[in-house]
Amino acid sequence: MRLSHHGDELARVEADLRPRWPETRLEPSLTRITALMDVLGDPQLAYPVIQVTGTNGKTSTARMIDQLLRGFGLRVGRFTSPHLASITERISIEGAPITASRFAQVYDEVAPYLPMVDDRQPIALSYFEVLTALGYAAFADAPVDVAVVEVGMGGRWDSTSVADAQIAVVTPIELDHTNYLGDDVGSIAKEKAGIIKSGTTAVLARQPPEALDPLLQRAVEVDATVAREGMEFGLVERRIAVGGQLITLQGLGGTYDEVFLPLHGAHQSQNAAVALAAVEAFFGAGAQGRVDIDVVRAGFAGVRAPGRLEVVRSAPTMLVDATHNPAGMRATVAAVQEAFDFRRLVAVVASMADKDVRRMLEVLEPVVDQLVATANSSPRCLPPDDLAAIAVDVFGADRVTVEMRLDDALDTAVRLAEEDVQAYGGSGILVTGSVVTAGEARVLLGASS
Repeated sequence: MRLSHHGDELARVEADLRPRWPETRLEPSLTRITALMDVLGDPQLAYPVIQVTGTNGKTSTARMIDQLLRGFGLRVGRFTSPHLASITERISIEGAPITASRFAQVYDEVAPYLPMVDDRQPIALSYFEVLTALGYAAFADAPVDVAVVEVGMGGRWDSTSVADAQIAVVTPIELDHTNYLGDDVGSIAKEKAGIIKSGTTAVLARQPPEALDPLLQRAVEVDATVAREGMEFGLVERRIAVGGQLITLQGLGGTYDEVFLPLHGAHQSQNAAVALAAVEAFFGAGAQGRVDIDVVRAGFAGVRAPGRLEVVRSAPTMLVDATHNPAGMRATVAAVQEAFDFRRLVAVVASMADKDVRRMLEVLEPVVDQLVATANSSPRCLPPDDLAAIAVDVFGADRVTVEMRLDDALDTAVRLAEEDVQAYGGSGILVTGSVVTAGEARVLLGASS
């Protein structure tokens, strides 16, 4: 019997998924997801796919591509991960997460096929593999005109790669997930290059040289067309504006000026350049000239990036940011310095134990006056005392406070931000260190979805 309460339905699905391997545990293979999609009738082949991989900026870029495509009248499905607050965020159709009841309905349609695959494989389908199947099935049923799909990890063997993407987007590659992807940027790039398939178009953000070579080599091997930031497309100009930035982009088909992007940071303008090139490539732009500039302007003006240097409160200004690696933290710090004139900044940090926490804190230190070490709800979270011990080495004991709970940490941060009377009104709080931290902080602070 179907449960009547939508929250109960979602809780039931999450309980069913919980025993499966989590996203942090992988057996690199497309065997299981391929078998599942086969018994489902290969829904991932029912529409064109734009696939997005990279280390940082994947979700923001995917959201921009989605927004632009919808501006051109297309019905778009978007699959992203991880989620901030609700698992339903991972599967969006027409710009909004599917409802809890629809999520449960899609799961119930797929669930009978899961044991058929599990029983024939030495390792059962993972949590992420099942979610990938739900996304592709939901998009086929909608139906969508195009799906924008963010890779979970890597590329070559990521379960999203069961689809053959028409456009392969690669955001900047840095060190992350080294236990699975390799301990150098070149090895990681080689894994991520796997999303570039035969005869497709690869849209490449500006990359470190050691990352660019494997990407270009893969493109040559599969005869893919390549569009590179800084060569075929890129950012021409950016100016700080109220609530974001005003940018000029060189697209594949021409120049797009006076584009307002309501997001902070040079990294977001770079994401915008990549997203526009992906959309142009999807429409075959280039020889035909640029796509409608008014649609592009309207699309970018409507972009939101929850949990990405998002202002959720004022007096003091509270920023929530999902950064979880050193490269992302460098971009965040640069954006904070550029867009905000804080005289006093307090950071609330909770990170996963398997991340390079010390390097992230070293990037934060020059711009942060006080740091509150805390925890999120994940069992993978670094204990606050352990985080604080690292922070004391970087910041000094007098600049570090420990709170065991995130809600208490936020209250403490407000107190610390307002301690300096002269800085009152010019103080800020940055909550960062993990996607989970950002998601839980948004809920605690009442941010809209």
